Amino acid sequence: MNPSKKEILISGALKVFYENGFHASGMDLIAKEVGISKTSIYKHFRTKEDLILAVLELRDHEFRKWLINFSEKRASTPKEQILAIFDAHDEWFNQKGYKGCMFIKASSEYQSAQDPIHRISAQHKRLILDFVEEKSKWMGASEPRELAEQINLLIEGSIVVAKMLGPQNVIKRAKKTASLLLENSIA
Repeated sequence: MNPSKKEILISGALKVFYENGFHASGMDLIAKEVGISKTSIYKHFRTKEDLILAVLELRDHEFRKWLINFSEKRASTPKEQILAIFDAHDEWFNQKGYKGCMFIKASSEYQSAQDPIHRISAQHKRLILDFVEEKSKWMGASEPRELAEQINLLIEGSIVVAKMLGPQNVIKRAKKTASLLLENSIA
């Protein structure tokens, strides 16, 4: 099935926003890059913020699906699957054009916790955290939420460091620390 004009717009806008940021990407740039008129954009989205929300929903869906599949195909036990999350991030960090996390960027540009763009960004991070917590429960961690939050700090810190300082050895160090946390989490 061919993608609809709306799907093409959302997918194209994702690339533009990821490359340039949200505030720096005007509707003229999006129209030019996607090859669609501004009138067409506004037929599908009342505001730029509505388009951003659709882009973030798509990114959330694609990224979490990729991350979960990567983790579960790469490893068989919950502990190994948690560690495979770091391998997935290493692969992501080393992709050509890596520009950091779209959700971190969005929450930085839309800082009010009440802003829908900030809320959807925070929700993405909570869903990743919930996935790690679920795996922590399955591996028998004595405090699965605490463990998931610690692992999450390593993941999120890695994302920022890889963007700001480069990906060299970031995941190696974070994964080593995560391994220690996992080893010490079983009661």
